[in-house]
Amino acid sequence: MNARSEAEASLKEDVMPDPIVIAQRGPYVVDVGPGTVYWCRCGRSKTQPFCDGSHTGTDFSPMEVTVAERKQVAFCGCKHTKTPPFCDGTHSRLSVTEKGGSGGR
Repeated sequence: MNARSEAEASLKEDVMPDPIVIAQRGPYVVDVGPGTVYWCRCGRSKTQPFCDGSHTGTDFSPMEVTVAERKQVAFCGCKHTKTPPFCDGTHSRLSVTEKGGSGGR
């Protein structure tokens, strides 16, 4: 590796990862299925809780979710769930200083 490549590699390591945008401080309860949907992981989509491609240029990609039959699902809106893509209540434990939308968007 030459000196320039080493410097570029070092700069890439120092770059902060893209932040998660809190789309909503609560779940998106929607009817889905049967079929496949793509859950937005980055929080930037205008069609929450589903991906609209707004993650382009970030480190994020959507999560493919296949639902066998029509049912109501509570998708995570804060994007911090430990059980993606489903809400686990993490939004109730986020600090008020964390950036993102407020409920109902």
